[in-house]
Amino acid sequence: MDFHVSLAGRGDLSVRIYRQLRDAVLDGRLRAGERLPPTRELARRLAVSRNTVAVAYDRLTADGFLTGRVGAGTYVSAELPAPKPRTAPSARGPRPKAVWRSLPAPAAAAPDPLFDFRVGIPDATLFPLDTWRRLLARELRGTARFAHYAEPGGHPGLRAAIARHVGLSRSVRAGADDVLVTQGAQQALDLLCRVLLEPGDRVAVEEPGYRMAGLLFASHGAEVVGVPVDGEGLDVAALPPRTKLVYVTPSHQFPLGTPMSLARRTALLAWAERAGAVVVEDDYDSEFRFSDRPLEPLQSLDRDGRVAYVGSFSKTLLPMLRLGFLIAPASLRDALHHARLLSGWHGDLPAQAALAGLIDEGLFARHLRRATKVYADRHERITTTLERVFAGRLTPVPSAAGLHLCAMADDETDLEPIAARAAAAGAAIQTLSDLCGGFPRQGVVLGYGSIPLTSIDAGLAALDRAWAS
Repeated sequence: MDFHVSLAGRGDLSVRIYRQLRDAVLDGRLRAGERLPPTRELARRLAVSRNTVAVAYDRLTADGFLTGRVGAGTYVSAELPAPKPRTAPSARGPRPKAVWRSLPAPAAAAPDPLFDFRVGIPDATLFPLDTWRRLLARELRGTARFAHYAEPGGHPGLRAAIARHVGLSRSVRAGADDVLVTQGAQQALDLLCRVLLEPGDRVAVEEPGYRMAGLLFASHGAEVVGVPVDGEGLDVAALPPRTKLVYVTPSHQFPLGTPMSLARRTALLAWAERAGAVVVEDDYDSEFRFSDRPLEPLQSLDRDGRVAYVGSFSKTLLPMLRLGFLIAPASLRDALHHARLLSGWHGDLPAQAALAGLIDEGLFARHLRRATKVYADRHERITTTLERVFAGRLTPVPSAAGLHLCAMADDETDLEPIAARAAAAGAAIQTLSDLCGGFPRQGVVLGYGSIPLTSIDAGLAALDRAWAS
């Protein structure tokens, strides 16, 4: 294998080679069983005599770090102590800006629980893997098409396919040129921040709401203000003055699940026009609708160019694909393309082309119909079990779409220790306070994307036992 050996400085060359190879073994960069280059080859790379390298190898072998195999070469010994842990970084190094020091550290990935009620995770077994493999292989056979950097807006075929899809399914008014392909909804929000916000600008978010969006706005130096949500959605009358941007999830409010009423939608658009503000509509979970006709998106009601429409395929397909899109007012198009170019240029073009094929061939719509039926059954099972087993303790918030539902506590019971006990029993239950910070009401949010229908009763039984203990 290739590795770097520095000969800078003074002193015996073989000693310096010895020490660097020894350190590489001790800290795990050279692992047990790995083959080192022959002495002649390493000497040629380092422009030293073969004897210099041989002396270092002999000493490492004598100390037990290396072992020689006749006719096979020199290898790192299999009988070595565990690698030393890395030392803590020096506190004297460069410091990030204050806003980044104030944000919480990213949570470490947790192992999958036995009963997975975590929010926002789709069922990977529903993903049309064979179809995706075929479409992706078809695109990769024409690799010459992807040999150069592409335009920041994304694959032209996917932009056109998204415009048609959201036009038919959500009545969104957009052409291919209006669509900007992003790496998930989070990047779409980041691009909007880059072109719209100055440090100190006020951003209004739903309370309770999607915490990651608020943290992103704060990372750009915005003053983030929570605005209450009730049974009709965001309370437009409570929007503070001098607000430059409002972030909402009107189709399936996160995390409560209720849709924004038509009256609130029209009021919000009228307020945005008066205030000269931008409304960011995150059409979260709108594809999975079990009943009721969906209300018109804010984007289709907007006549003043105030709405930026954000969508993602993370929930409908897989989060790992990192595919989303942004449809913004025409006045922002050039700036957003410049921001996409400067911050990452473009995403994974073969995957974008494969997704275009999935949509154009009607396979994405077929997948959505199949997945919606599966999720509807899980939604119904959780709702009926909560009403039957948890009556007097939890009341489900009415919802008709998405991958999760919310249930509010009927009293002031602290649900955090209950969720912790449930987690110890293998049931991952998320509370409103866990998802939304300082929201005063107690409640749980139950995702059903990654828990089979047959496991729901056992998982909720674990929550029931945790409540009683």
